Parts: sequence; C-alpha cells; structure tokens
Amino acid sequence: MAQTETTEVYHFPEPPTPDAVEFETNYSFHLNHRTPIVIDNGSTNFRFGWASSSDPYVSPNLYAKYRDKRSNRAVLLFGDAVEADTQGKGTAKSPWEGDHLNNHEALESALDYTFLRLGVDAETVDHPVIMTERLCTISHSRSLTSEMLFELYSVPSVTYAVDALTSFAHNVPDVGRDGLVISFNTASTSIIPVLSGRGIFAKTKRLPWGGQQASEYLLKLVQLKYSGFPTRVTSTQSTWMYQTFSEFSLDYAETLRVLDDPVEMSRASKVVQFPFAAPAEKIKTEEELAALAEKRREAGRRLQEQAAKKRVEKIMEKEKDLETATNLREWKDKESKTEFAARLRQNGFESEQEWEESIKRLEMDLKKARKKDLGDEEPAEEPTFPLLDVADSELDEESLKEKRRQKLMKGLHEARLRAKQEKEKEKAAAAEEERLEAIEREQNPDSWKDRWRKEHETVVTKLKNRERRKVDLQDRKSAASQSRMKSIANLTGEQPPLKKRRRKGGDGTLDRLNRKAEHSI
Repeated sequence: MAQTETTEVYHFPEPPTPDAVEFETNYSFHLNHRTPIVIDNGSTNFRFGWASSSDPYVSPNLYAKYRDKRSNRAVLLFGDAVEADTQGKGTAKSPWEGDHLNNHEALESALDYTFLRLGVDAETVDHPVIMTERLCTISHSRSLTSEMLFELYSVPSVTYAVDALTSFAHNVPDVGRDGLVISFNTASTSIIPVLSGRGIFAKTKRLPWGGQQASEYLLKLVQLKYSGFPTRVTSTQSTWMYQTFSEFSLDYAETLRVLDDPVEMSRASKVVQFPFAAPAEKIKTEEELAALAEKRREAGRRLQEQAAKKRVEKIMEKEKDLETATNLREWKDKESKTEFAARLRQNGFESEQEWEESIKRLEMDLKKARKKDLGDEEPAEEPTFPLLDVADSELDEESLKEKRRQKLMKGLHEARLRAKQEKEKEKAAAAEEERLEAIEREQNPDSWKDRWRKEHETVVTKLKNRERRKVDLQDRKSAASQSRMKSIANLTGEQPPLKKRRRKGGDGTLDRLNRKAEHSI
C-alpha cells in the first residue's frame, strides 16, 4: 500500500525581539591602527563593521523620528528599535526611495548609529570609510554623501564600490577571472559582465525589477486568488513568502511541463498557516443561566406593568371624555336647538350626530377594554339597522341622514360577510385540493410527478420565450420588432384626429384653415 503523503504546513515567524545594544569598548586599538570602516548601505539591511572583523553588525535600514505624547520629547529610533516600537513603525522611513539614495537625514541617523555602535569615542572619525553603492549612482546623491562624511564626521578618505562587483571579487579571488554578475537588489536587477577581473560597464544592464516588485506582484496574485480570505495579507508576509518559497529553475520550459500534471502541482504547493485566534466561547454555569433567565422574566414583568399602566391611563382618559359628553344630555331639554348646538361646538362637537356617535364609540371602547382586562372577550354583536324599516315620511331631517348612514353601513357589513364567505370557500377549496394532491402523491406518484414536471417545463418555456422576445425586440430588424412597430402604426391610424381648440377672442380663421387642410388630405 502506498503511504499517504502528509502536507507540511508553514508558519510565519514571530517578530524578533531586539536585543540590548552593546557598544564596543576597545576603540583605542582601532584608533592606533586607523582601521578602515566598511559600510554596506543596502535598501533592506544596513551592515557595518571594522575591516579587520569577519562578523559585521546587521540592522534594518529604517529610522523613525517622532515626538512622544506622554513625555513631550523627540524620539529618534534606528534599526531593530523601529520594528519593536508601535508608534515608530508607523513613521518609519528608509534612506532609499526605490533604487536612489535620496533621504540623507535617514543616512545621517544610520551613520550616527554606526559610529556609536563601533565605540568611536572622538570628536572626529579618523578612519578611512569604504561604502557600497548602487550601479550607476547619480552624482548628486554621491556628492551629498561625501559632503556629509567629510564635513560632518571629518573622515580622512572615502571609497565607493559597487556592491555586486565587490562580492564577485571576494567570492572569485582569481586575478584573471571572467564571469557574469547578476545582482538582485530590492528595487532593481543589475547584470554586469566581467572580463579579466574588470567590469564592462558599457555592456551593463539594470532592470527596474527587484525583490520589492516581485513581493508586490506575489501579494496581488494572492489577493486575486483568495479574494474571500478572512485575514488581510500584509506586504511583510508576502515578502517572507517570496524569500522563503522562491526557487531557481534550470529549465523553465521543463518546469512548466512538469507542473502541468495536477499531482506534481499539488505536490509543489505550499501551505501557509496565517495567524489565527479562535473566538473564546465562555461556557456559562447553571447559576449564570438562571440569573439571565430571571433577568429576562423581570424585564418582561416590567414591560407588562408599563403596558398595563398605559391601558389604565387610556381607560381613565376615555371615562373622563365619556362623562363630559354624557353630562351634555342634561342641557338638551333645557336649551333650544341653537343654544345646544353652540354648547356642543364649545365642547368640540360639530353636530349632535357626531356627539351621539362619540358617546357610542367611547362606551364600546370602554366595554372592550374592561373585558380585555378581565380576560373575557365576547364575540362582536351583530349590528342592527332599525331605521331601514321606517318610512321616510315618518322621519325628520336628522333621522333621514341617520337612515342613509345605516343603509350604507348595512351594505358594507353585507360586503364584508360576502368577502368572508368567499375567503372561507377559497380556503376550503385549497384544503380540498391539497388533500386530493396528497392522495394522488401517495397512490399514484408517477402521474403526480409527470404532471408537476410538465407544469414546470411549461413555466420554464414561457420564461425562456419571454427572455427571447426581449432580446428580439432590441434588434430592430427582427420579426418581433417589426410586428410590434406595425401594431403601433395600426393603433395610431385607428385613433380619431384630435380636435383643434379655438383661441379665445379669435375669429377662427386658423381653425378653418386647419380643417380645410385636413379635408384636402
């Protein structure tokens, strides 16, 4: 049996904790011998040390400058301290902008850090300096660097060397050495041919593609492939993946042919575990659950009490209104109709009919509210219309109005009853249809399935025809579009001509001319 291959899972490294900075104390030895200082000013890392030492100091080429809010002091950080400080990380800068050395303030901070770390304890730096630079460095950048070294630090001499050629001379010590130097930098790639130990700069090429562009390209590919990834992929993580998983292919075409096999592609895949913190689920104890339930019940009781209080207030308000409206009956027999109508208007009633309806409505509302509080709700009483059986000659004007209202209310009541009966019939028919369908589904499932399939196909066909007709109507040359235009033209021809309106005060000459033109046509 073949063994099951286990997939290796890679994890992002933890951010390093910067160690305490240690300064050299044997500066007197280097001062007496005037040991040269070698500085490799890289875009990513800043390396420096004495020329007699084989183990240089390495630090990130970053600096940060900000003012602390608590102490109100200016803070200047360089190297590992920038990555360890949260506020400094947000204001971090590099001496390099792309492939050019433009930020000389950051370079000054890097040089201060270099001389302090090497233990230079003198007013001037009395040591020759050897500093690397990029291929084809512009003269302005080099002149500013030289000015800083000579005037600010008073170095006796400075030598600039292309980092790629320096590395070639160190790794290939033969005098008559030939070769091709390929330097992969952060923002560019340099290709330098070497003949007899000397670089042929006339044939040198520098491509604007480096590690930074490759890392950004990888980041875009990851974001495109995993668009729904819950964690944001940072540029630092993409740089780590680029530096960790990048490989050189001796035969690129052959590598592509091998990766065309899904098995080989799966085998070459790299699985990276991103930082993930599982949500902490707090398991509540029985006491906490009981307390929460009691809290909910207490909140429900408070809501019920508030609702009951509001109902009582509304009932009291309606009782007060009913008492005020009922007390007006005492004045109906004591005053004339005109005086009583004036009194009703003073109390907010436009007519006697409105006053009577208000009393009936308040009595009904109070009756319903009291029954609801007692928990005994009786069915609604059947409305009566006594005036419909009385002849009109026996009624006065107000009674005739009430009779007409009762007639209208009776019609509405009968319409509601008919609608209710129709709804009950529809409900009964739907229940019967559902019962018959259930019987058919149980007794004859094949015919039931075929019937529903045909109905589904019919609906789908209608939808497809509708969509096809919409597409055809967009094409003016299609048969559907031409048929539609003919129908519109026919409907337009069947409509009668619009009548011309005569202007006010006119003699109608224009109208007569229009009618004559229409007649001639």
